[in-house]
Amino acid sequence: MDVSDSATATARTPVVDRPFGPRFVAPMFIGSALNPINSSVIATALVSIAAAMGVPVGRTSILISSLYLTSAIAQPTAGRLSEEFGPRRVFLVGIVIVLAGGILGGTAQNLPTLVAARVLIGLGTSAGYPSAMLLIRRRATAVGLASPPGSVLGGLAIAGAATVAIGPTIGGLLVGWFNWRAAFLINVPVAAVAFVMALRWIARDPDRISGRPAREVIRRIDLAGVIGFGGTMTALLVFLLALPHPEWIALGASAAVAAALIRWELRAANPFLDIRLLASNLALTRTYVRYGLTLLGTYVILYGLTQWMEAAHGLSAYEAGLILIPMGLLSAAAARVVSRRQAIHRPLIAAAVFMLAGAVATLFLTSHSPVIAIIAVTALFGLTSGSSNVTNQTALYKESPAEKVGTASGLLRTFGYIGSIAASTITGVAFRTHVDDTGLRHVALILIGIGVLVLLMTAFDRHLAASGSESASGSGSGSGESDAS
Repeated sequence: MDVSDSATATARTPVVDRPFGPRFVAPMFIGSALNPINSSVIATALVSIAAAMGVPVGRTSILISSLYLTSAIAQPTAGRLSEEFGPRRVFLVGIVIVLAGGILGGTAQNLPTLVAARVLIGLGTSAGYPSAMLLIRRRATAVGLASPPGSVLGGLAIAGAATVAIGPTIGGLLVGWFNWRAAFLINVPVAAVAFVMALRWIARDPDRISGRPAREVIRRIDLAGVIGFGGTMTALLVFLLALPHPEWIALGASAAVAAALIRWELRAANPFLDIRLLASNLALTRTYVRYGLTLLGTYVILYGLTQWMEAAHGLSAYEAGLILIPMGLLSAAAARVVSRRQAIHRPLIAAAVFMLAGAVATLFLTSHSPVIAIIAVTALFGLTSGSSNVTNQTALYKESPAEKVGTASGLLRTFGYIGSIAASTITGVAFRTHVDDTGLRHVALILIGIGVLVLLMTAFDRHLAASGSESASGSGSGSGESDAS
């Protein structure tokens, strides 16, 4: 880690005419994309991995859940570490861990080694987004801006939203051209490029980390809070992943650890999970819930519809991946359009309407539907993903305290992962016997309920409406005021 002192770091920080130019944002966009793309690129490699390792295909699902579980815990933890030790340092260490995970997975000879590689990749890629948000916040403050240009936050959203949708396509190409090991080894050149970019183009962190007593470091990062949060999330995700056969012991353990965590965090001087902030700043809390529910709907389509296309519609994994390309492109296009506007409320309502419309359209799909109808449904969810990712990210930036933006950003991704795991649970229940049109209708009905809920909580959110008015008039301060409405 870089341990240069404050004076040297300040002296070496360049004064640039374009504070958010390509050199500043490029490594962060790449780093932020590594986590979502690794979450989906493995999908088309599972069958080949099972054959190579001599295990049933069902056992390879642990390669998906292990990254989800690791990322759900590591994202806010990486944010807290960025706040304490510097976002550039954490970003660089994360990239090195990704590099190690890619090499380990690409040379693995058994399933446990692959699981270890996915855990490493989950740990390393979790540093990208929260450290990038903190770097952006600090750069905006340094140049006297209340908030960064919309294109910067939009770029982060594109890196996260679009790459999830094209992940299966990339995985299919890699497996088809090479073999399943390419799904791991692709991380090596990408991580190497991101590391060199960050090392050369991102200014050193100005704060010192040497000379701190271990006890002070543990207190500052609230290690007990991190462990308690990790225990709560682990037990909860074990319960969700076990459905439709509930592990009630896991749910009870999650509730018990959560109760202890809340008690501890309410007394902690520097809490990892600021319970008081979440209770007082309801606008921030609603942003987390809204984001998680929207991701749940998007991932239900990403996973459920993909399974249905292959098993019920008779498409190959490669063909199914190609059908998802328009979803990724529209997600990126929507994110770019929304990022150029200051409004928050209307784009979030539009995203909820797109999701509800896509859910209703899914209800009418059958195994005999033309491919163009399937593309149209996924396109609606692409618009949902692009619009909601940018605006929820902007809402988080405005509502979270400046000194907590790293942890807050990581927690946003955690809610997204909870949504994605819930989505895999829903598709597992709907298709528990076999994948058919009846199961897809059940998925559509659940999606309609989620869409209605997101639309209602967005349309009647007075704080969002007020924020939209302030942004339109140019008076938004981004101070993150609490909201008790």
